[in-house]
Amino acid sequence: MRNHDLREDIRDYWSGRAGTFDLAFGHRIAPGPAADAWARPMRDYLGPAPAHVLELACGTGEVTRLIHDLGHEVTALDFSEEMLAQARAKHAGKPRLRFLLADAGNTMEPDASYDAILCRHLVWTLTEPEIAFADWLRILRPGGRLLVYDGDWTKPRLSGRLPAWILAYWEKISPDPFHDSAMSEKHAGIMQRLPFSDGLTFDRLALMLQAAGFTGIRKLSHAPIARAQRQEQGLRNRLRTLVYRRFILIAEKLG
Repeated sequence: MRNHDLREDIRDYWSGRAGTFDLAFGHRIAPGPAADAWARPMRDYLGPAPAHVLELACGTGEVTRLIHDLGHEVTALDFSEEMLAQARAKHAGKPRLRFLLADAGNTMEPDASYDAILCRHLVWTLTEPEIAFADWLRILRPGGRLLVYDGDWTKPRLSGRLPAWILAYWEKISPDPFHDSAMSEKHAGIMQRLPFSDGLTFDRLALMLQAAGFTGIRKLSHAPIARAQRQEQGLRNRLRTLVYRRFILIAEKLG
């Protein structure tokens, strides 16, 4: 029952942010260097197009666009009707694309139905990660791949402490109404109740995915994305790219 309540809180929080989500740093992906940096791991690891790709927690459809532009057949899933409404409007009329209202932690999709699964900034929000990982392995085809973009959003890395302090002070004197800061009461309340409330690291996630049956687990650098973001952002957002430890993970289902 506790997990059900937490999932509802998560749904309500992000549904309430759907209309302004793309205004917050880190969610919209601008064409140019940032889009190229986000898309490079997709080009390198999702396999040749057209693959059947499932995007988990698609939100407003920013990553959806990148996957689709690579020529893949995309199913974009989210459990927020409000987020899906934004994504559907953004991608109206496109072929090779369907949107699905479903839970990323329990997709209820058919066995072995996808060549690849991708998610951005989802894993840290999972209420029952072991169940989710088993489900993802189940719906992947043999030889299929999982691509995860995520990070440890609970505490600044050592080199990020000064940028975090500057940003906290900046927020006090000039609040950013669109930033999903961990200082937000609702955001912080959700984070404290999650299994990854003490932090999500590559090593921890790799061990859990290995236990679920994934193989070939590798870490990719998030640095090219951060560098590209800094090219097109003001000082406040450039500082935000320095605070947390972020990573990209690739894993496979044994063929």
